Amino acid sequence: QVQLVESGGGSVQAGGSLRVSCVVSGFTVSTYSCMSWFRQAPGKEREGVAALYTRDGSAAYADSVKGRFTISQDKVKNTLYLQMNSLKPEDTAIYYCALDVVCPAGSPLLTTPTNYNYWGQGTQVTVSS
Repeated sequence: QVQLVESGGGSVQAGGSLRVSCVVSGFTVSTYSCMSWFRQAPGKEREGVAALYTRDGSAAYADSVKGRFTISQDKVKNTLYLQMNSLKPEDTAIYYCALDVVCPAGSPLLTTPTNYNYWGQGTQVTVSS
């Protein structure tokens, strides 16, 4: 049974930093997978924030977080990370990690949520002004 478990959310003031983690169990992240971080604020649709190809770690970011957020992975620990710096109140949302188990070379990153097979339960990030 594949499970994704996020941790590391919390409350921080604007300009601060947080790192959220996602541990994958029941599945060994292969060279042909993609993993992403999505977020959903109240009353808004779920949006892709950052994504990477697990085979080489190359990544893509939403314009709203480019230069502030960094997605990374630790294949030994089967863990995905999102380092969030220079946080803004508009970054407040529930953050979800997601796994696309089959993501061949050339597949687009930051695709729609429907492309992902497995999801974590989410972790709340709150940024106050």
